[in-house]
Amino acid sequence: MTTTVRAPAGWPATEEQALAVQDELRGRVVLDEPGPAPGTGFVTGVDVAYDDERDLVAAAAVVLDAATLETVAEATAVGRVSFPYVPGLLAFREIPTVRAALDALPCPPGLVVCDGYGLAHPRRFGLASHLGVLTGLPTIGVAKNPFTFAYDAPDTPRGSQAPLLAGTEEVGRALRTRDAVKPVFVSVGHRVSLDNACAHTLALTPAHRLPETTRRADALCRSALREAQA
Repeated sequence: MTTTVRAPAGWPATEEQALAVQDELRGRVVLDEPGPAPGTGFVTGVDVAYDDERDLVAAAAVVLDAATLETVAEATAVGRVSFPYVPGLLAFREIPTVRAALDALPCPPGLVVCDGYGLAHPRRFGLASHLGVLTGLPTIGVAKNPFTFAYDAPDTPRGSQAPLLAGTEEVGRALRTRDAVKPVFVSVGHRVSLDNACAHTLALTPAHRLPETTRRADALCRSALREAQA
């Protein structure tokens, strides 16, 4: 089932308003909880796909059994893009539709894995942190690139890690999920430690560079967008 979404009343319409919301919500991020243990309960991937010509965004949420990585449930939502494209403010384009997909799930999502950033963000408040604060769910970000941050290449074997740095501040980790393959970039969103975020990411990558949560949510949101375009 696909839910149709409109931006909530009072949703920021300008860059200035969005920055003010980030400043307000950033102080609510919880960084002193370890989060759920890897391989237990449910873990949910969320992702979005855009049709900029039609001003559409499709979101998917896919729940996996963390122990077996079997798909337990899935939901999609389609809505109008709710904010203009501004680097560092992408969460405002995506969150209303992502939340609708999460809300449509028939079971609790458990840990939520975002295809993007948490603390590894210029204002330390990327999509994973924003979504975590608004929902109260434990969240992490697993990104395909390091954004603007510096890192030394991790060692070649799977599981090797290196700090993702803003100056001397560790905002995440470069994590090798396949031997000799480009790392992914893991950051804390909300209510999960960085060590645990990396452990979850390794548990979710038994065969591919990207987590199974992201791979399945990516495929599902693209399918939902194609249906909305038809």
